[in-house]
Amino acid sequence: MPGPSPSTAWWAQRAPSASAAVLATGTLSVGLDLAGYGGLSRIALGLACAAWLMLAADFTLRLLSTGTKWRAYAGVPGLADTVATAALTTVAATAVLGTGFSAAGSQSLAAALLVPAVLLWPVPLALPAQDGERRRPGTVFARCMATQGLAVLGATLAAAESAAWLAHAALVLFWLGLVLYVLALAGFDVRQVAEGRGDHWLAGGALALSALAGARLISSDSARLYLWNVDDRGILRHVTVVLLVLTLACCAVLLAAEFLRPRPRADIRRWATVFTWATTAAAALAVAAALDVSWLDGLGEVLLWVAVAAWLAATAWAFASARAYAVPGRVRSRARR
Repeated sequence: MPGPSPSTAWWAQRAPSASAAVLATGTLSVGLDLAGYGGLSRIALGLACAAWLMLAADFTLRLLSTGTKWRAYAGVPGLADTVATAALTTVAATAVLGTGFSAAGSQSLAAALLVPAVLLWPVPLALPAQDGERRRPGTVFARCMATQGLAVLGATLAAAESAAWLAHAALVLFWLGLVLYVLALAGFDVRQVAEGRGDHWLAGGALALSALAGARLISSDSARLYLWNVDDRGILRHVTVVLLVLTLACCAVLLAAEFLRPRPRADIRRWATVFTWATTAAAALAVAAALDVSWLDGLGEVLLWVAVAAWLAATAWAFASARAYAVPGRVRSRARR
């Protein structure tokens, strides 16, 4: 019986981590929309949607082929953590896609994506870590990212549909996400700043997504809804500004570490780095709009084009990697090394 094709083998190895690419591309679409590049935003949204559909199809096929044996995988050391991280990243990616569709005017599609994201979110969130007290890589922030992704989509839909209950639910998720960030930071392996292969940037990406959620919550208020009183709005403003400042400081530290300890080797985990740049840009642009801070627009746009460059580099590497697997001789030569 013939084995799987090289392209199938390539996808099978990367599908569990590919949700990070969807998350990065979807966030880039949100940032481009905030900066006023509607056409480019729709292109990025279309690419993210296509990748999301591929992931959904892959998940369905894996589930059907595995059947009831999936329960046995929960006992495999490290595998449950990997699955939980992939599921949480998928929740965040789905929420970001919904935010992109909402910005494009498709509120029904955005709401339709909110439903599966909310239903999937509590399952991996409740799974305990299998590695005990061991310090963990940047994926430890996945719980915060998934929660804040839901907060962003909830606040965006609340503003579009004038739904006060949705805004208040998003506010609860926002505060919960901050608690989850602190817990994740306590378990983060700080050595990853100097040694990580890309996903250590999620320490900044989760902060940026939190700042974006705060900005969306502020912008969701209106005279018609009257969501927050003066004190509530003041607290939201201060917390959001602090989150953005911490995000910029964190990215500066991570970037300095990359220069001091270069890691030139391409890695699929670099999609997490792309996501952090894109989310930081989107957060700066959203805070600029929510708080009417014009100079942040310039900073956000600079960060946005850095994110675009990073996305192009990661995409070029992904195509080169797929092409290498499509050429049998090159795969074999890699295997001998």
